[in-house]
Amino acid sequence: MVHGFALEGSSVVLAFGKPAVAERRFVAANDNGPRDPVKTVTIRRMLEQSGVAIKIKVPVTEFIGVAVATALSEDGVLTSSIELVHSDSALNYRVFEEEGNHSVVAEWQNWGKKLRLPLFIKAGDGAYMPYSQQVDGVMVGNSQSRRKLVAEAGRRPRFLNRRKPGQLDA
Repeated sequence: MVHGFALEGSSVVLAFGKPAVAERRFVAANDNGPRDPVKTVTIRRMLEQSGVAIKIKVPVTEFIGVAVATALSEDGVLTSSIELVHSDSALNYRVFEEEGNHSVVAEWQNWGKKLRLPLFIKAGDGAYMPYSQQVDGVMVGNSQSRRKLVAEAGRRPRFLNRRKPGQLDA
């Protein structure tokens, strides 16, 4: 039995330390996210007509993205919020809200990374615009794959198109 630990995403195992070190999980110092992967979000609502409080568990896979929004109140106070976006707007869930915009971008990107959801910006009219990082019109971070798509895989290569297929002898 080898005592040690393995770093996530690595095939290297360091063989030193006590057996208790093997159970320890190493993460970034600024990682404020949940320790276990989140599978559901519990939404609490009050039914209007009956006044009954209900809880709805929505799987994280049902959400389509993480949106950031800013609003300016009549008093001139800027508030920023982050919400999980669902295809049914009644199931949108606000996960973070602050006065000002000091740490909202870091939290927004952290929520998107932890839940593996795309990032959106909520416009003033309530529409969601996808967030992309562009430098002079060139998308940063998304690269095109160099392999053929499945639809193109069945096509003949260019030099073979000049050849005629063989005749069937009947």
